[in-house]
Amino acid sequence: MDGDRLPQPVDRYGKWILTASISAAAMAFIDVSALHVALPTIQADLKSTAAQLLWILNSYALMLASLLLVAGALGDRFGRKRVFVIGIAIFVIASIACGLAPTSRSLIFARTVQGIGAAVMVPGSLSLIIALFPTSTQGRAIGIWSASTALVSVAGPLLGGLMADAGLWRFLFYLNVPLGLVALAALTQVPESKNDTADAEIDYRGATLATIGLAGITYGFLSVPELEAGFADPQVWLSLIIGSFSLIYFVYWQTICKYPMVPLHLFKSKVFSATNIVTFLLYGAMSIFSFFLSLNLVQIQGYEAREAGLAFLPFAILVVILSPLAGRLSDKYGPRTLLTIGPIIAGLGIYWVSVIGVTNGISDVWTTFFPSTLVFGIGISLTVAPLTTTVMTALPNHYAGTASGVNNAVSRTAGVLAIAIMGGLAIVLFEQFFAMRVADLQITAAEHSQLIQNSSQMAETKIPSSINRDVRQEIQQEIKWAFIDMNRITMQICAALAILSGLISWYFLEPGPIKQTSSRSQPSVPVH
Repeated sequence: MDGDRLPQPVDRYGKWILTASISAAAMAFIDVSALHVALPTIQADLKSTAAQLLWILNSYALMLASLLLVAGALGDRFGRKRVFVIGIAIFVIASIACGLAPTSRSLIFARTVQGIGAAVMVPGSLSLIIALFPTSTQGRAIGIWSASTALVSVAGPLLGGLMADAGLWRFLFYLNVPLGLVALAALTQVPESKNDTADAEIDYRGATLATIGLAGITYGFLSVPELEAGFADPQVWLSLIIGSFSLIYFVYWQTICKYPMVPLHLFKSKVFSATNIVTFLLYGAMSIFSFFLSLNLVQIQGYEAREAGLAFLPFAILVVILSPLAGRLSDKYGPRTLLTIGPIIAGLGIYWVSVIGVTNGISDVWTTFFPSTLVFGIGISLTVAPLTTTVMTALPNHYAGTASGVNNAVSRTAGVLAIAIMGGLAIVLFEQFFAMRVADLQITAAEHSQLIQNSSQMAETKIPSSINRDVRQEIQQEIKWAFIDMNRITMQICAALAILSGLISWYFLEPGPIKQTSSRSQPSVPVH
């Protein structure tokens, strides 16, 4: 790579680069795949409201989405190893704080700092491989990295379930400490690498606007169910106005900034624009699907956390097994067909989940959640590799790194906005359905008022102790069915988003393989 310092042959430190990159990536992957399954246990232990539970996810994703592109530029300019080390250190310290968090608010704060560390760390996981490995061995190095991270992704839900069942969900965060120390130790054997020609300014204003915009919209939507006036409350509409204005100004700023965080001229490519729209819709749907499926399995269906983790395994294993095949088919026949039928199949799997009511627990899994998540997994498996390849080949080679970074930011932003908007809607829907279901119960006005107030915790709604046992059991059933009513609408919206992404692929993509404009460059691999 032009301008990079390569002080010695890569065979002296190649194994150390891979050790550091894989260890760091494992931290980020585990914190996503394992945490979803542990969320019900975290909510029960910390007495979190549903909105706080959404913030535990979104505070991390918000920082990652907002700062990812800027952090990559920092590595190119100030040294990839130096920035990578800083990111790992922040991530590890924040992970310890997450594990020690005594309240939901303290966990949200620690997750915010952890997200900052992840944004600084994630680009370095692959940038050192791209920068320091020669082109002839990059493919093998990236293959080792990909296989290792895929294994972590598959094992994550099961690990999260086992830890949660044992009451050790905090160790999911403590596990990052040895992984981080291994990465830092390996990096002592790796030379610094940076682009000596990188004299471009870093778009700090763009990063600030993106963060304020996403935070404002997230805060606004997640505050709606917790405030009596709802959307009429000044906290809500002011937050939404500030967030929306910041994002609009961000887009404008990108058109006039000399060194924009997101070069908008790239979106003149119809293929690049279409695939990023598909990414936004599909990854948004996936975020909501994973979040509410975890809560449904544990809190409503009565699965143990480890059993919920096993329910996610078909999806993860299918992605690992079928993605290479889908990639080869896309290379040979073009991505249009796969990017059409894959999201549609995934959408049908989500719709199937939406019509499942209260089951008899794990004994019914083979006729309910197993086949539906299998269909979802098949759809995603047919989509991920062609989608990534199409994004990377839609532009000339010298834009590969930028294309990867933009697409990663789009996928992360999709998750943030989906959790905020759909999460806030889900809480409101649950409260409304629950209020209708308990309206005619034989309880006092004070008990009814307390019950409605507690419903902000959704499936963890606390029942006043003064209510007699028979009515309590009836209320517990109504809580489950109110969640199912809410889940049906939420999942069907997600299914519609997935199917819409497939139709967009069919409309905007041409048949046959994508023809890339050639240009000499180093490759880049996106990390979803």
